[in-house]
Amino acid sequence: MAAKIGNAQDPHFSQFFSSPLTLNPAYTGKFDGVVRVAGNYRDQWPTINNAYNTQTLSVDFRILKNVVNENDILGLGFMALGDNSANGAVKTSYFSSSLSFHKALDEDGLQQLGVGLQGTFANMAINTSILTFEDQLTNSGFTGITHESFSGQTLSSNYFDVNVGLLYSGSDGNKSNYYLGASMYHFTKPIQKFTTGEAYYLNPRLTFTAGGSFPVGDNINLHLSGMQNIQGGAAESLVGGAFQLVVNPEDTKPTSFYAGSWIRIGDAILPYLGVEWNDFRLGASYDINSSNLKTASQSQGGMELSLIWALRPDPDKSIRCPKF
Repeated sequence: MAAKIGNAQDPHFSQFFSSPLTLNPAYTGKFDGVVRVAGNYRDQWPTINNAYNTQTLSVDFRILKNVVNENDILGLGFMALGDNSANGAVKTSYFSSSLSFHKALDEDGLQQLGVGLQGTFANMAINTSILTFEDQLTNSGFTGITHESFSGQTLSSNYFDVNVGLLYSGSDGNKSNYYLGASMYHFTKPIQKFTTGEAYYLNPRLTFTAGGSFPVGDNINLHLSGMQNIQGGAAESLVGGAFQLVVNPEDTKPTSFYAGSWIRIGDAILPYLGVEWNDFRLGASYDINSSNLKTASQSQGGMELSLIWALRPDPDKSIRCPKF
């Protein structure tokens, strides 16, 4: 079977820091708590025929705590992701499981080096009965919209995928911490073939992340982070940060407010607001297009929401982990 290389981007989130298992398998189990549940929703370019609508739900936790060293982490996680595009005509579903191990590099566990492995089953379905195509461009706009002849069939493709990742994290033992990660999705270059037509190799996606946080005043912390995605002929760069205001630092689980912004270089500005209370963190962001695409999108980029619940039973034994 002959196969071709296809250029495309994986589903992604502007709040990449709130979707750990779509970013790097090594993030599995790497958080301050016992169990973490993360949910994300993104509605991108709604004015362009509901271009992309993406949702994901994941859960991860530490396992075999009595087997590994107390400063090491063995994590297990599961994730489901759905991506709808072309006004719902194209639907892609991903189901993943991941495993990670983080080894302490010092006796206090302040520095760790982790590796992650993730297996994914993916399905893409194209409902040709609701596809329409713009046939002719005139001074009045697109005219003569017709349905192509697909006999109303649904094209389907399944494949199994493998993703890998590395993550280094460190802390000064107080309130400052930092991290550096790298991952490769589609490590095995799976082949995607529909019911009819050509077969395509999926390009590997390289993702690099870096960030850290440190105090800048009484009860105020600054979180900085950046991400670089490279896949096929596409690249994406995000950098930015958010201030954290802790309103009741004396409480066991204090409440915090976040405000900041990220920039997708050459494309959009991403203002962000968040609130953290008890074991929850809610975040909201919006992509404001700054590229030439703003003419078609009417400057409406993408609304995004995230909600993370991480159970923290013992605040006195907190773990310094990447947060943004």
